[in-house]
Amino acid sequence: MDLTMLYRGPLASCDYDCPYCPFAKRRDSPETLRADRAALERFCGWVADQPAAPAGGRFSVLFTPWGEGLVRSWYRRALVELSGLPQVGRVAVQTNLSCRTGWLADADPEKAALWCTYHPGQTPYDRFLGKTRELAALGIRFSVGIVGLPEHREPALRLRAELPEHVYLWVNAAEGHTYTDAEAAGWAAIDPLFAYSRHPHPSAGLPCRTGESVVSVDGDGTVRRCHFVPAPLGNLYDGSYRAALRPRACPLAVCDCHIGYVHLESLPLYDVFAGGVLERIPAPGVLPSGGPVGP
Repeated sequence: MDLTMLYRGPLASCDYDCPYCPFAKRRDSPETLRADRAALERFCGWVADQPAAPAGGRFSVLFTPWGEGLVRSWYRRALVELSGLPQVGRVAVQTNLSCRTGWLADADPEKAALWCTYHPGQTPYDRFLGKTRELAALGIRFSVGIVGLPEHREPALRLRAELPEHVYLWVNAAEGHTYTDAEAAGWAAIDPLFAYSRHPHPSAGLPCRTGESVVSVDGDGTVRRCHFVPAPLGNLYDGSYRAALRPRACPLAVCDCHIGYVHLESLPLYDVFAGGVLERIPAPGVLPSGGPVGP
């Protein structure tokens, strides 16, 4: 069986202090960093010990740390090592792209991918754009995104004009921000898929792939259906999670985060992002030449 795993260990520190992020500039103690490294190495070791495809199926992994992972050597090493395993179909990470990029030359470009967020005011624009050009030169798949705040519109327009046309620039609706139709249309001109982010998605009782083919894994190996439903399904390392994998409906009223609602079966996003669900890259030919799309 193919299984997608969203991994989040103890790491919560970040090198940025974005005002819209509650975890910005948090400092992890040396003990926490050591625990995070050990947990990640244990997780990667578990994946490496699983039967190789096709007999054992294929795994896809998305690292979703509360902080910035790629400034830590163990996350860079994990991305490279997992990309080289035959039982891994894709390994991706959410990142602010503040790290160096040369290490990605050792990763398999067919499997490794980055979900990159640009944070205006935290890093010079030219530095961030230069990093994306380095990724492109290395042949690494990546998407780029920005939070849809009014003060971010000009940087977003500049990014859209200067990124390669094939690189998807996504816009996340700002938490707690309500968009007028005119504002939403402006963001949709940059990201034709913005309509999916604009409003939380009703999800109560609707079928979702989480808990069946998609799970969340924490540093202790506790498996949950997703990051937003706290009930455990079992543990990765003793195998107890396997018996709990089955189709199930969402127990929450709404889902308002892309890493959650992308897995709702009521939305067409597995078709929209076919081949790039984890790294948020739409399938070729999906995006229109102009105008918004979405629900």
